[in-house]
Order: sequence, then structure tokens, then C-alpha cells
Amino acid sequence: MRARTKGYWWYLAPSLVLFLAVIVAPFVMNVATSFTRWSGVGTPRWVGLDNYTRLLDDERFWQSFQHNVGLIVAMAIVPTALGLLLAAVLFDYIGRRFGARTAAALRAAYYLPQVLPVAVAGVVWGWMLHPSYGAVNEIFGLKLDWLGDPDLALATVMAVMVWFQLGYPVVIFMAGLQRVDPALHEAAEIDGASWWRRFWHITIPQIRPETFVVLLTCTIAALKVFGPIYVLTRGGPGNATMVPSYFSYLSFFQKSNVGYGSAIATVLALIIIVVTFLFLRVQERES
Repeated sequence: MRARTKGYWWYLAPSLVLFLAVIVAPFVMNVATSFTRWSGVGTPRWVGLDNYTRLLDDERFWQSFQHNVGLIVAMAIVPTALGLLLAAVLFDYIGRRFGARTAAALRAAYYLPQVLPVAVAGVVWGWMLHPSYGAVNEIFGLKLDWLGDPDLALATVMAVMVWFQLGYPVVIFMAGLQRVDPALHEAAEIDGASWWRRFWHITIPQIRPETFVVLLTCTIAALKVFGPIYVLTRGGPGNATMVPSYFSYLSFFQKSNVGYGSAIATVLALIIIVVTFLFLRVQERES
């Protein structure tokens, strides 16, 4: 077996080199920088755990993670639930009644926000939510500053992220529904089970692996979200939509505090690693 598989490692070598150069090396450098005080110019000065001690007392740091919890709801939990329901409707109802092409067209429409560049989508949403000439206020006859009001900004960003993220679960779940044995639904339907009961007791358990994949990838995306925050609010107004990734960016490039920004990025990376490990352990137990 070793003799037969020995040559395969040469095919993995390019990916391994890229992984080491693009992922591992920058991460190690970031961790090393987090133990220094450095403005990005000159020689870094070793300060040990000072940056991490400072994080513990930084209110903006903890507030940014609180906002991340809201974004996990908007980018992982809500899109997963809605995506599963929409995928089931498209697969079981739209596909059978109106044809596979109609279901595929609607699936592509839901997925379209994932294809759009984040900057383009953010600018368009900024226009739509503008307090003076935005389409949302014009349609509903409102005069709200959706992105400028500290009480509304985070909820508005969460709503935009639901729209942005919804298409990904729909596509994954529709692919998963194709491997569910139709005989199970037919038998349950003959026994008098309603569509909802068949969805709850057959569909959801059968596509549990896809559910874990969607929840994991969407949670990671929510934890490291940066582009939409940068385009829509820049973490404002005040700190109403500040998230760790953007907080790290501010420390890096606006405050020239590279060591502190590296500490924020390191903590965020470790949290993502822990969350991934927990998801995989839960998936192993469920399977």
C-alpha cells in the first residue's frame, strides 16, 4: 500500500507549498508580531503579553464580539433555517409542479448575491438605505437613517447579510435533497403524513451532513466578516457595528498599532479554530 500511494504525495506538494506560504507562514508571523509593539516601520519591540492583557480591558474588543454573535445569527442560523425551507419548497413543490428549469432559475436567483462582488452589493445597499433618497424609505414612506442610527445600524446590517448569505444554503440543501430516497416520502405520504411532517421527520434527518457543513462554513464567514462592514458602515456609527476583523484592521492601518492588531487577529483565528473543532466533534458524534 505504501509503495502504491508513495507517488501521490508529489501531486499534493504544490498545494502543500501554497498552504505553508499563504496560510501557515503569515499566521506564525502574525502570532509573533502580537507579542511586540510595532508601528509597521522600524524594529518591533518585544512586550510579551501586554497586547493580550490590554485586550482583556478593552471595551471595544468585547463589544465587537457581541456584534459578531448577532452576525452569526444573521449569516448562519437564519440563512440555514430559511435556506432549508426554501430548498425543500423548490425541490418538492416548485420542481414537481412547474418543472426543474423553474426551480433551477429560482435557485440561481437566490444564489446571485453570492456571485456579486461585496463592494458592489454594499454600495447598492448603501444607496437603497440612504436616509434622503434611498429606495427603502421611499417605498415604505419612512425617514429612517438605517445605517447612521446606532439603534438601527446593526439590525440593518444583519438584514443585509441574511439577503447576502441565503443563496449558499439553498444551493447546498437542494443538492443534498437529491440523495434522499423518494420511497421514504412516498411511504409516509401513503400513511397520511403531511408535507410538514415529512419535511420534519424525513428531510431534515436525511440531510444532516449538509446542515453541519452549512452551519460551520457560515459561522466561520460570520466570525471573519469584513467586506460588508467596511463598505456599509466602517464599524459605525460610533462602534455600533464594530466587529473583530474590522477592529484589527483599524489597529493595523489607521492607528499604526500593528502588534495590537495582530493580537486581535490571533484571538479571532484561535476562536475560529476552536469553533471548527467543536463542530467537527459534534458531527462525529451525530454520525
